[in-house]
Formats: sequence, structure tokens, C-alpha cells
Amino acid sequence: MSYSFKKQLKSFTFAWKGILTCAGHEQNITFHLLVAILVIAAGLLFNITHVEWMVVMLCIGTVITAELFNSAIERLVDLVSPEWNKIAGEVKDIAAGAVLVTAITAAIIGLIVFLPYLLALF
Repeated sequence: MSYSFKKQLKSFTFAWKGILTCAGHEQNITFHLLVAILVIAAGLLFNITHVEWMVVMLCIGTVITAELFNSAIERLVDLVSPEWNKIAGEVKDIAAGAVLVTAITAAIIGLIVFLPYLLALF
């Protein structure tokens, strides 16, 4: 099996298609993307440090990734269990809980990064 740049490029196309499938269609990921834009704007406004940028971008990437996994899990569960099923509901709740934990952690880190800049304004 040899490496094919054309196949690699095609796989990136599929990945972007997956992201775009969720962006604008899934309410929660759209919310997280809007918050990410606001956080990036705040980072530019406050001129945060390189290390702070790395932490902020890692948080944004982690939350968006968690939301993409959650969306994929929800769709898969809906496919394999179209009728109501207690276990299917629990699987979806657990995936949503993972996103919540990730988002709360990112928000706490955001406060740690941005609070000193906000307090310096006053």
C-alpha cells in the first residue's frame, strides 16, 4: 500500500464536510463557535501572551472536538435506535455530559486567563 496525496486531500475534504455539516445546523456547536470568535477577539484586544494563546486555542479546539464527537454519537444512536430506548438516551446524555465538562473546564481556564486583564480595566 503506497501513500496517495490525492487520497489524503480527499480525506481532508470529507473532514471539512463533517465540520460544515454541524456548523450552522447543530445549535450547540454553533454556540461554541460564536463563543470561540468572541474569545479570540478578546485575546486580540487584551494582547494575551503566547502561552495564554496556546492554552486558549487548546481549549477552543477541545470544546469544538467534543461537540463534533457528541454530534456524531447522537446521529449514530438515532440511526441504530430510531425508536425511544433507555440505553440510547443514556448514551446521548453521557456524550452531552462530556461536552459540558469540557466546556466548563474551558470556561474556568478562560476566567483564569482573562480575569486579570478585565480587572486591570478597573
